[in-house]
Amino acid sequence: MALLWLGPALLVLLWLGSCGLRRRRRRAPRTLLAAGPAWPDDVRALLVTAHPDDEAMFFSPTLLSLGRLQAQVWLLCGSSGNYYNQGEIRKKELEESCAVLGIPPSNVAVIDHRALPDNPAVEWDKQLLSTFVLKHIETNNINLVVTFDAGGVSGHANHISLYVALRHLHLEGKLPEGCQVLILESVNLLRKYISMLDVPISCLLSRDVLFILTKEESEQAKRAMRCHRSQLLWFRHIYLVFSRYMVINSLRLL
Repeated sequence: MALLWLGPALLVLLWLGSCGLRRRRRRAPRTLLAAGPAWPDDVRALLVTAHPDDEAMFFSPTLLSLGRLQAQVWLLCGSSGNYYNQGEIRKKELEESCAVLGIPPSNVAVIDHRALPDNPAVEWDKQLLSTFVLKHIETNNINLVVTFDAGGVSGHANHISLYVALRHLHLEGKLPEGCQVLILESVNLLRKYISMLDVPISCLLSRDVLFILTKEESEQAKRAMRCHRSQLLWFRHIYLVFSRYMVINSLRLL
């Protein structure tokens, strides 16, 4: 019997996703209302990433959905991605990618501090990183911050450091009043690489916010990722096809 309603139910869930946002009412963020006309006019969102290409590889559904909902978006990147001495190239690629995702160059900033190196084995200094992030929040009157969760999606130490810094600001009460933090949920390896097949699972398990891209938007996300030409090794082409993070972002409130 379950199979009789599974197909129609999936179509409904996909339709909800194409509208851009699905939330459970019990824990709905105060700054985020329902998709469509009820979406507030004054959302000023800051995406905090660790490396150029994080924004396209992991957060495209969030960025494109916020853009569709007419939020103003800024991006703060912790490093230039200079692990293989390609930092200057990668910063230019970041601007190109952000342009595809709807973020103007004036809203894109890279910290690139020597104490915050691009290195999967290095945990960034919580206090230093928090200072940079908080200054950016206050300067741009940010009321919504988006970053990685404690798993960092890929387990990268730099990704996890962003979560630690935002959690520190949150717990210490240093964020401006009304500024909320959404963290991108890390999923297991199987879910990570089943693309749109993860939609029903995400719809059932997501607690706060779920962004799902339309087919056209998913192509836009791929175009953004292709701007990072220096990083397009063979396995990233596979990632573009199979990763659920290219089409789905489930986030929860910190």
